[in-house]
Amino acid sequence: MHKDFINIEDITSMELNYLLEMVLVMKEAYKKRKLPDLLNKLTLTMLFLEPSLRTRMSFEVAMNALGGNGLYIKSGDIHLGKKEDIKDTAIVMGRLCDGIVIRSSKYKDIYDLSRYAQVPVINGMADDKNHPTQALCDIFTIYEREKRLRGVNLAFVGDTSDGFGVIGRDLMLISAKLGVNFYCASPEKYHVEESYLDLVDGYAKISGSEIKVTYEPEEAVVNADYLTCDAITWQGFEDETEDRLHTFIPKYQVTGELLKKAPPHCRFLHCLPARRGEEVTAEVIDGKQSIVYDQAENRLYTELALCFAFIGKEDIWLNLDQNSLGPYAEKLINLYRLIHG
Repeated sequence: MHKDFINIEDITSMELNYLLEMVLVMKEAYKKRKLPDLLNKLTLTMLFLEPSLRTRMSFEVAMNALGGNGLYIKSGDIHLGKKEDIKDTAIVMGRLCDGIVIRSSKYKDIYDLSRYAQVPVINGMADDKNHPTQALCDIFTIYEREKRLRGVNLAFVGDTSDGFGVIGRDLMLISAKLGVNFYCASPEKYHVEESYLDLVDGYAKISGSEIKVTYEPEEAVVNADYLTCDAITWQGFEDETEDRLHTFIPKYQVTGELLKKAPPHCRFLHCLPARRGEEVTAEVIDGKQSIVYDQAENRLYTELALCFAFIGKEDIWLNLDQNSLGPYAEKLINLYRLIHG
């Protein structure tokens, strides 16, 4: 039975740790130009109903680098759930490819596709719900630098509300599962709800993570090893722009002054795209404490791991010349088997 990667909640802490190790191996292998063709002739359908730069590019490059193919389908190329029932679309797509990555404005589209496709589905972002590939990348960026996760302090300043606080909520969830201390500051109107906090706290009690929510950004960043934020305005919601800018700026804007409230070693993360002058100032994102481009590059290595972990098939690499696979194949295959139990 195949596994999907559509929600961090569905992935165990152990599986997440195996995935992080796989990203690390993939990065080393890629940098040394020694990636094995573990997805030889497999095809990933990349269904993007919303615009994308990092997610689309990283998945396509990842499939090509592993010997597979990425088939890009943009909004308007098909009529998902319009002229044709999503069930029929999913079944047909599943018969024509080996896996699907989908970006949609609605998580329900992604969930329904995963129910019927009969091939692995990866969530390339649901605008109204979550962005699990980004969350995994962000945590990997921390893990790679720290060589650990437990006890690391991650601060988030911005929207954590249901429906818009996509990045903050996913980072809160994955942090709770992996033992990262997560501190977030949101305005009351855009604050995480109690039911989600109850969910997160359940995982935090197991991992030892401390989850703290506040209305005061200075409280969130005071012990931060890493500080991040996300957009506070979005295309398509222009009627809310004025209210959001008034609510978030200046108190919930990541500025040089706010960064000074954090320890000197604190590094700034941002999933990008960033709106300089809104959620973050140029002096922060372009400053010496910013590692946003390292983070963006890590999307590729994250997608390499996700493609192999969820789309890979044992019969593919068993039929390849084992001597040609190179020095990293055994490590990656062992991690694949651990993820799949």
